[in-house]
Amino acid sequence: MSLIRIMTHNQWKIDQNRPEWEEKGYDCSSAVRTKGFARVFSDICPDIVGAQEVSPRMAEHLMEHLGARGLNYAILWGRDTPIFYRPDKFELVDSAFSLYPEEFPGHEGIFNNQKTKSYCIGVFRVKENGKLFIFASTHLWWKSSKDQPYSNEARAYQLGLLIERTDALQKKYSCPAIIVGDLNAGYDSDALKRAFDSGFSHAHDLATDYADDSVGLHYCFGEGFYDYYYDYPFERAIDHILLKGEGATVRRFERFSPEYYLPLSDHSPAFIDIEI
Repeated sequence: MSLIRIMTHNQWKIDQNRPEWEEKGYDCSSAVRTKGFARVFSDICPDIVGAQEVSPRMAEHLMEHLGARGLNYAILWGRDTPIFYRPDKFELVDSAFSLYPEEFPGHEGIFNNQKTKSYCIGVFRVKENGKLFIFASTHLWWKSSKDQPYSNEARAYQLGLLIERTDALQKKYSCPAIIVGDLNAGYDSDALKRAFDSGFSHAHDLATDYADDSVGLHYCFGEGFYDYYYDYPFERAIDHILLKGEGATVRRFERFSPEYYLPLSDHSPAFIDIEI
């Protein structure tokens, strides 16, 4: 078995500094915030990362800052949902990408704002032992059903499309599947129920050594950021790591919420240590 650290990381897609930030003496531009993300990578040392809300400029800046720190990552580009991985540890065997449809069949409305909601999948071989695993990064529709009817159901539909794709890959490669990302849905949501009914389990529930109960959310948007994290119960977290299949054991589930991360993104990274 090989111990692998897997992370999910919503990076808040914004490239230029905002006047509101500049007036307060802060800078939310991609060039500045990705320096902080590189520090996160250095502190956590993830082997593979499923990211969300990543612009091409953000990806370019982050790769530059990672290189400056001597960190070797490759990128599997998937628009807003790319995968960063260590090529010294993994071989990319197969991959897939898809935008979620703008329409939710049978319901009025658009459920993919500016075509930012998607999934990116890689099938990876662990070089140390030859084992395969499927890894998917995704970002689901964001509005509540109160603001736009059927949004909860739309998220479940979108996640179902990804699950269908991972199921097909599991049949082909006979290996565990891991889905990470910003699902914009809590533990008791229709989307998570869709995953659980399909045989996926939450890494938090599977962790044998430690399971973090924080939500890893705080206010960080165009108007500025708060200097504290929300004290919500675990069930309100929206960044998740899900696992299906035999041959993998989750040891640790944790969210990373240091003080220096507060002006970087409204989502704290979550990571697991898993044996494959």
